[in-house]
Amino acid sequence: MTEAEKRALGTKIIEVIKTIFDPEIPVDIYELGLIYDVFVNDQRGVKIIMTLTTPNCPVAETLPRDVEEKVKTLDEVDSCEVEITFDPAWNHSMMSDEAKLELGFM
Repeated sequence: MTEAEKRALGTKIIEVIKTIFDPEIPVDIYELGLIYDVFVNDQRGVKIIMTLTTPNCPVAETLPRDVEEKVKTLDEVDSCEVEITFDPAWNHSMMSDEAKLELGFM
């Protein structure tokens, strides 16, 4: 894959991720700032580094799996791995302005 193709696929992946909402907060997980990074390799493999709002998040088991399954629905993706990290720990400042506005933080 060329770098341009990787960037284009990365954009498509983000659009898919924006369809996944935190079950307790009416904002998608991308705008919440839960997605730290999206990597696309030459073999059309994807690795997503993400966090949860808290280590004891009630969807800790299902949300990463949902992300992986939705990303794998893209024809251009051959594999997807989601890695959870708590470094840095998520906080409200990681939300987009859109999310802050939606939740009344602005």
